[in-house]
Amino acid sequence: MIHPQFDPMKPTSQAPIGIFDSGVGGLSVFRHLARLMPNERYVYYADTQNVPYGNKSGDEILFLTLQAVDWLCKQGCKLIVIACNSASAHSLTALRARCSVPIVGLVPAVKPACEITTSGQIAVLATQATLQGRLLQQVIDEIATPKGVTVHKHFEPMLVPWVESGMPIDHHVADLLIKQTAAWHEAGIDVIVLGCTHYPFFKEFLQAWIDDSHLSMALLDSGTAIAERVRSLLEYFGLSADSSERDAVLYFYASSLADHVVTTAKRLSGTRMVFVDSDFLPLDDESSCA
Repeated sequence: MIHPQFDPMKPTSQAPIGIFDSGVGGLSVFRHLARLMPNERYVYYADTQNVPYGNKSGDEILFLTLQAVDWLCKQGCKLIVIACNSASAHSLTALRARCSVPIVGLVPAVKPACEITTSGQIAVLATQATLQGRLLQQVIDEIATPKGVTVHKHFEPMLVPWVESGMPIDHHVADLLIKQTAAWHEAGIDVIVLGCTHYPFFKEFLQAWIDDSHLSMALLDSGTAIAERVRSLLEYFGLSADSSERDAVLYFYASSLADHVVTTAKRLSGTRMVFVDSDFLPLDDESSCA
């Protein structure tokens, strides 16, 4: 345990915020959280041994997510963010019934996409588990359909592994992404929802191609809205950190720490990190970076 002074039964304002994802993608949510709430402490758990979640059954995703969140609760986290669209789609109801701390989940940014589309055509790029989940369909039924907005769903199984491996631009997955975006433009789609926390990491690359191609298309993700929701909940429950002093590192726990996980996480996190293997023992003090 990294914060033994915290009582897991009575979280305080100085307790950490827990973040869970199947891999490094949730670091895109962490960056939004840290930017909005720099005084908070954060503990990240990545189930890298089982990534990706998008092609797993709902029951398997639920089982893995419950295990991870139980562990985060034992670390004394005062709030837990399910920074994984697939896990959110299949576990939020069970988690909220099971946990005594607030649970914040993700849903693709369909609502803001419906507000800015001028063509009435939007695309949701997400994992198979997210696209088939009840959360997304509920948002489509309640928001998109009444507005007359058509939602095109798309799943590309290689995107998450591509991000996990460092997103080499000369990879064929980058070509697939560009080809699909061009096809969406031809179909009249003007907003693309990045419905997986891994995807914002290629947002800059894809936006540059859109701009260079002089296309009128917007890219949206849920990071900002999630960070604002977390801050609101902490304020409501009186759990916001009351000091400007916090740990100088992000503690990154993982079920498997292959070399590419450490390298990619360091590059994507934007902060100093301590990496911890599946036995929850720090690798060494030199694992952190600025």
